[in-house]
Amino acid sequence: MKGIEKHTPMMQQFLKIKAENPDVLLFYRMGDFYELFFDDAKQASQLLDISLTKRGSSNGQPIPMAGVPYHSIEGYLAKLVQQGVSAAICEQIGDPATSKGPVERKVVRIITPGTVSDEALLNERHDNLIAAIYHDNGTFGYATLDITSGRFMLTEPETEEAMQAELQRTSPAELLYPEDFALPGLFHGLKGARRRPVWEFDLDTARQQLTMQFGTRDLVGFGVEQAEHGLCAAGCLMQYVKDTQRTALPHIRAITQDTKDHAVILDAATRRNLELTQNLAGGFDNTLASVLDQTATPMGSRLLKRWLHQPIRDQKQLNERLDAIGSFKDSGMFVDVAGVLRHMGDLERILARLALRSARPRDLARMRTALQHLPELGELLAEMPEPRIGELAQFAAPMDDLCDLLERAIIENPPVVIRDGGVLAPGYNAELDEWRDLAEGATKFLEELEASERERHDIDSLKVGFNQVHGFYIQVSRGQSHLVPSHYIRRQTLKNAERYIIPELKEHEDKVLNSKSKALALEKKLWEELFDQLLPHLEQLQNAASALSELDVLANLAERADTLNYCRPELVEEAGIDITAGRHPVVEQVLSEPFIANPISLHRDRRMLIITGPNMGGKSTYMRQTALIALLAHVGSFVPAEAVKIGPLDRIFTRIGASDDLASGRSTFMVEMTETANILHNATQNSLVLMDEIGRGTSTYDGLSLAWASAEWLADKIAAMTLFATHYFELTELPSLMDGLANVHLDAVEHGDEIAFMHAVQEGAASKSYGLAVASLAGVPKSVIKRAKTKLKQLEASGHQQAMSPANSAPQPEHQLSLIPEPSEVEEALANINPDEMTPRQALDELYRLKALM
Repeated sequence: MKGIEKHTPMMQQFLKIKAENPDVLLFYRMGDFYELFFDDAKQASQLLDISLTKRGSSNGQPIPMAGVPYHSIEGYLAKLVQQGVSAAICEQIGDPATSKGPVERKVVRIITPGTVSDEALLNERHDNLIAAIYHDNGTFGYATLDITSGRFMLTEPETEEAMQAELQRTSPAELLYPEDFALPGLFHGLKGARRRPVWEFDLDTARQQLTMQFGTRDLVGFGVEQAEHGLCAAGCLMQYVKDTQRTALPHIRAITQDTKDHAVILDAATRRNLELTQNLAGGFDNTLASVLDQTATPMGSRLLKRWLHQPIRDQKQLNERLDAIGSFKDSGMFVDVAGVLRHMGDLERILARLALRSARPRDLARMRTALQHLPELGELLAEMPEPRIGELAQFAAPMDDLCDLLERAIIENPPVVIRDGGVLAPGYNAELDEWRDLAEGATKFLEELEASERERHDIDSLKVGFNQVHGFYIQVSRGQSHLVPSHYIRRQTLKNAERYIIPELKEHEDKVLNSKSKALALEKKLWEELFDQLLPHLEQLQNAASALSELDVLANLAERADTLNYCRPELVEEAGIDITAGRHPVVEQVLSEPFIANPISLHRDRRMLIITGPNMGGKSTYMRQTALIALLAHVGSFVPAEAVKIGPLDRIFTRIGASDDLASGRSTFMVEMTETANILHNATQNSLVLMDEIGRGTSTYDGLSLAWASAEWLADKIAAMTLFATHYFELTELPSLMDGLANVHLDAVEHGDEIAFMHAVQEGAASKSYGLAVASLAGVPKSVIKRAKTKLKQLEASGHQQAMSPANSAPQPEHQLSLIPEPSEVEEALANINPDEMTPRQALDELYRLKALM
C-alpha cells in the first residue's frame, strides 16, 4: 500500500479493498456498472471478451479499466466460474446523499467455482462440489461440501490410488490444498485448485469451527471425532466457505464420514473406463447416466449420478430399492408420480439459496408450487405398500402452514428480483397495502376533493389532475377563473385554463411521493421477515427435498426398466455372477441392428474366463456389460438381462485400453502396468476384475510373460472373479493347467474378403485372430496387407515364434501363425495376371477360368 496517497480518493478506496482480496477479480460498483481496474481489468477483458479502456490517471499513469452493466453481471460471473476463476462483488453500502468523498463500499460476497448457489451459474443436472485435501504420514484427509444442498462429507483414503478414485468420483469444481502439499500431481489439470496457508488446516481450529457451525459441544455425535486428517480438511473448507459467503449457513447442519465398508469400491481408472457419467472423450453422451437419466427433477438427476458412482453392498438397502422400483413398475404408478414430481423443480437448491438469504422471488414461487403438489403426491404414494416408499412419503408429507404462508405472501407471477418491489401479494400486510394505495394515487381522495370543491365554489369546470412535472393540481376553465377563491395559489396558466394548488392537495402530493419509497422499504423489510418465518422449517424442507429426489430416482428407474426391458437382479449370499442374456445398456441403445445378448457364469469353480476372438468381435463390450450389470445391481436398479443372480461384490476393477499420460511423463505401457499393479495389490476373492489385453505395450516376450503371470496370480493367489481378454493364444492353455479357469471366445465368419462378426460368446478357445482381415476392413492399403502376409510366412519359416511360448505349456508356433487367413487360389491367380500384356481373347478366357475356380 506504499504510495497510495498519490492516488485519487476513489482509487485509494479501491486499492484498500483490493489489498484485502488479492487473489480474486474485484467487481467494484460505480453507478450502473461494475468496474475492474489495473491487472483485474486486463485479465477480465481476456476472460470475458470485454473491451479494455482507460480511466483518467492515477499516480501519474492512465488506469486500465473494464466494466460490465450491473443488471447482466450473472452471465459474466457464469463465464468466470466455468473457467475456474473467482470474483468479489463490491457494493456501495453508504448513502451517496450524505457521503463526504467516495461512497462507502464493501465486498458483500465472493463468487468461487465451488461455492456458487445462483441458478444462472450452475449446471442443474450435475453436483457442484468444493473440496479440501490434506496429507500427513501417508494418510489423506478429504472433505467435500455441496453448498447447494448442505451435504458435508469427509473421508480418509489410505493410498494415493484411493485418493485418486475419490477425486475422480467427486470431481470438485474447486479444491483447497495446503501450500506444502507433497503430491500436487494428484490434481494435475484441475481448474479450481487453490493453495491455502498451512495454518488453515489446524486440527483444533477445525474442531472449533465445526462445533460452532453445528451448535454442538463436540463431534462425537457425527461419528467423525477420530478422523483427524479428514477434520483438518473439513476445517479449512468451512472457514473458506464462511469467508466467501459472508452470511450464516444454517443449511449445513451435520458432517458425515464416508467409509468404504458399505460401498463397492471403484478406482479412478474403472470409473473412467465404464463411462458412468462422462465418456472417454470428456462429454456426457453415450454414458450410463445418459441412458438411465429420465428423471423429472434436476435434484433427482444429481442423486442418480451419485448412486451410480457409489454402488452399495448392503443387501437390505438394495432390496428395499428394488422392491420400490418393482412396485412402481408393476403398478404403472411411475407415470403419475413423475407427472407430479415435475412440479417440484429444484427444491434442494432453492432451499440452499433460502438458507444463504439469496433466494429470489421466483425461487419462493417455485417452492410454493412444490408445496402445493405434496398432497397429490401423498395420495398417490398412499396406495403403495412398500416400506421404503412409505418412509419417503412421510418425509414428503404436506406442509399446509408453509404452503398457506407462501400463497398469501407472494403474487402469482413475481418479478425476477425484489429490487423494484411488487412481489408481496395484496392482503398480506395491511400497512403495505395502505402505502401502495397512496402510491398508486389514492383516486378516492381525489374524487372526493374534486366533488366538494366544485360544489362549495359552484365551479362546474373544476377538475383535479396529475402530471409528472407539476404533480397534483386543480384545473379551472378560463371562463370560470373569476369564481376561484383567494386561497387557491396559481401554478400554471394554459391557453384555455388555469391550474392551481391548495394546501390539502400539496399535503396529499407529499404523502403519495413519500409513500412509494415507504412501500418499497416496507416490502423489503417484510421480504426479509418472510425468510425468518421460513428458516425454522429448513430441516423439514431439506428432508422433504431429499425424499422427493429419491422418489424421483426410483420412479425413473422403474420407467427405464419398463421401457428398456430390464429384469430384477436376485442378490444372493454366495459369491458369483450368473447372467442370462445380458446386454450392454449403452451399446444396445446406439446400435441400429439388434444387440446380441450373451450369458456369463462366474463362481468359485469357474472364477476366471480367458476370452479370445477377433478385434471388433465384441470382447470389450462383453466384459464391460458384465461390470455394468454388476454395478447396476449394486445401485439397486433393474438390469439389462433376462435373469441375473449376483453375490456380494467388494470392488470392481477394469484395465481396458490405456493412453499415454504424457503430462506426467508416463507411456501407455507405464499407465497399463500401474493400473495392473493396483489390481494385483488390492483385488480380493469378492472382486470383479476385467483385464483387457495385458502386456500389449511392450515386446511380445515380455508382454506374454506378464500376461501369463498376472493371470496365474489372479486365479491362484487372489481367486478373484476375472474376465481376461487376450490375443496371446498361449494363454488358452491355462485352463488345462489350473482349476477354476475356462476358455470362451467370440467368433467371426469369413466369406472371401468379407468378415462378419458374430458377437456371440461360445465356450472354448477361438480358432483364428483375423488380424489382417480387420486391418483390411479398416482400409489399410492392400499392398501393405500383402507385404504383411509375406513377412508372416518368413517368420513362420524361421520358427521365430519358438521362444514366445513358456516351455511345455502353450501351443506351438505353427498353430498360432496359421491363424492369419491364407490367400485363396483365386487371389493368387489374379496376382499373376498382367492385363496390359493380354489380348481381349486371352482376357476373356482368363475370366472364365477364374469363374470356374470360384
